[in-house]
Amino acid sequence: MIQLKNIDRSYKLGAGQLWVLRRIHMDIQPGEFITIMGPSGSGKSSLLNILGLLDDDWQGEYWFGEQPVHKLNRKQRADLSRRSIGMVFQSYHLLDDLTVAENIDLPLSYKNIPTSERQAMVADVLDRFRMVAKKDLFPSQLSGGQQQLVGIARAVIHKPALLLADEPTGNLHSVQAKEIMELFRELNQEGTTIVQVTHSDLNATYGTRTVQLSDGWMLSDSAHPQLPQTGDGRA
Repeated sequence: MIQLKNIDRSYKLGAGQLWVLRRIHMDIQPGEFITIMGPSGSGKSSLLNILGLLDDDWQGEYWFGEQPVHKLNRKQRADLSRRSIGMVFQSYHLLDDLTVAENIDLPLSYKNIPTSERQAMVADVLDRFRMVAKKDLFPSQLSGGQQQLVGIARAVIHKPALLLADEPTGNLHSVQAKEIMELFRELNQEGTTIVQVTHSDLNATYGTRTVQLSDGWMLSDSAHPQLPQTGDGRA
């Protein structure tokens, strides 16, 4: 589904460069539930932003199916993202002036879908996520857990091939966090490929594969215990 080959990411820092990702090689198969872990500053969110096509300033090869992302322009990448990727953020990223139903409908508004069909899709998702009674409320009227449910509903309504989640339970208490992770497991069992970034060992147990990063290097990948090492000892 996805192949990353020799991905590097750096930022200019004075006269030099700050490297946040170095020589990342990674294959993602359809139906996997991958957890990316590592300390703060290890490159987790940077890698997720590249996977989500939110960052263009990287080097290497990125294949999404048959699409060579590294050769696509900004518009082509945006189109691919809207068609194939859903994203869930720790800070929810809901639009305050839109209702729950309108926030969920937002990804559909970019597609050539008749209004009646869009309304039916939103109704189905509201029912599945048990949010029908909240459909006309605004984000400020919801709890953190409810806002995150809306964020997930918005991310999956167009049935993306890939769902990316950046610390999706970071702002939630344990009961809400468990509900969100159980929902991710259910979506994955239905065929959605998921990549999550988390500091939580408990959240990692919901996945099927764990990748460890440190200082921008891939230290380990549970799918490849014999990860080749470079001369400096880094993966």
